[in-house]
Amino acid sequence: MLPLEVTSLGYRVEDKALLENVSLRIDHDGITAIMGPNGAGKSLFLRLIHGLLTPSSGQVRWNGRELDLATRRRQALVFQKPVLMRRSVAANIDFVLKPGGGHYREKRDAILHQAGLLRQRNQPARLLSGGEQQRLALARALATEPEVLLLDEPCASIDASATLQIEHLLRQTRERGVKIILVTHDMGQARRLADDILFMHHGHLLEHRPMQEFFDSPESTQARAFVEGRLVL
Repeated sequence: MLPLEVTSLGYRVEDKALLENVSLRIDHDGITAIMGPNGAGKSLFLRLIHGLLTPSSGQVRWNGRELDLATRRRQALVFQKPVLMRRSVAANIDFVLKPGGGHYREKRDAILHQAGLLRQRNQPARLLSGGEQQRLALARALATEPEVLLLDEPCASIDASATLQIEHLLRQTRERGVKIILVTHDMGQARRLADDILFMHHGHLLEHRPMQEFFDSPESTQARAFVEGRLVL
């Protein structure tokens, strides 16, 4: 799937530019974190590179290919608020695995075990805690065996214990060679997980740098304020 090449990407709603002239290239594996203040365009950018939205201008190419159904099927997107079926935990995974046939139940149980949800497999998904629901959404995404995993603030509404479990699952996923692009507002999480940082502000990409360089010496005024914990207008 890599490299990801984004050229002059823009998105407008009527006369308002929500994303403007974003260009970048990501040609390495590992975890890329997208950061910036609220309204920066982070989640919008994630949806555009996945193909969930059509850009108003510019191009997105994965390994030289324009976004099409085949390219999207090699990715998985997990939203901030888990989107789950009103069925059991196991049935949420079976929905993804059944079309492939074979011994899908064994594979499903292995996936649930990895996510720490095997004991809850017969529970209704809606009765899980917030952290468990997010792990189930992540497990279902991983059941599709994506080459690229896109995450939109997966730990925004869960406690520290649940965050630790999800971060452990993400590290395991990275070790298997899956490229992860993660939107996060949490600087601690970005320091723990990310190899590089995209910093966005008001729909513009201001920086794309290795994680340690970004936090040690942010180049833009806005990124410097963000890293220092000041309000970014």
